[in-house]
Order: sequence, then structure tokens, then C-alpha cells
Amino acid sequence: MAARGQRLFANLFEGWFQLRRRFPPELLDDMTAAIADGEHTHLGEVRFAVESRLPLPAVWAGLDARTRARQVFGQLGVWDTEHNCGVLIYVLMSEHRIEIVADRGIARRVKPEEWVAICNGMRENFAAGQWRAGALQGITRVHTLLATHFPGHGKPRPDELPDRPVLL
Repeated sequence: MAARGQRLFANLFEGWFQLRRRFPPELLDDMTAAIADGEHTHLGEVRFAVESRLPLPAVWAGLDARTRARQVFGQLGVWDTEHNCGVLIYVLMSEHRIEIVADRGIARRVKPEEWVAICNGMRENFAAGQWRAGALQGITRVHTLLATHFPGHGKPRPDELPDRPVLL
């Protein structure tokens, strides 16, 4: 039993270490700036969340990455924007999954294939070890879609959600 507990602890620590190695503070700062800058071009709100692995009780309950992304979407309040155009980019490192969850305002206007294309581009970068490029490219492409469908027309607006990525 003790050996099993030690392996579990080692796996959890490894996940935490990999998360911080791939998303160091400098990258989080750059992602924060990219999210904030891009939001000046549209009426939407973008959040970025990264999780090393699903919690064991969630795995035992059959939770998948898409369902977890929807949970995080709700927990971070991405649904709570004036124009219903919040977007969450969710990365689950252990399963090499990237999910984009869009609020109903933007989901009505963007084809699912466009979200899939963004995820695929990010996944290719991540698989090549290019975490910075993948994250920033994904953020930029989401901003492009939001600017197309919810342009800001240069008008100032309040920042409704935090711009800093969340490491779960």
C-alpha cells in the first residue's frame, strides 16, 4: 500500500512539474498580454486553462476532457459575459487534448470545424515541444474569430474576466 501511495504522489508531482515546466511564469505573462491585447479588437472574453491530468475521482466517474472543459468553463464564469461570447481554451496535458468551449453567442456564429482547426494547430505545436508557439497561436486565432463575429469597432469596453491563464 505504501509503494502504491508513493507512486501516486510521484505521478501527481510529475504532473505538477510538467505543467510548470511547459507553462512557466514568463509564458503565462506573454499569454496574459496576448489575451488582453486581443480583447481590444472584439467584444468577447478569452480564458485559457491548463490541467496536467484529471483528478482520480473524476477519471473513476468516467469524466472525459470535453466534459471537464465544460466544468472549467462554468467554474471560471466564462459564460457570464454581456454578449454571451466568452471562449475557453482548455488543455489537458496527460491526454494530449485541447478543447475550446464557446458561449452561445459565439457558438451560433462559428462553425465547429473552425474550433477544431485551432485545436489541431495547437496540438501540432505542442507535440513538437513548442508550447509557447502553440499557446500564443491558439489565442491569436480565437481572437481573429471573435473579431470577425463580434468586432469591437474601436470602442472601449470593460474587461469582464481575468486575462491570466489558469493552471489547474
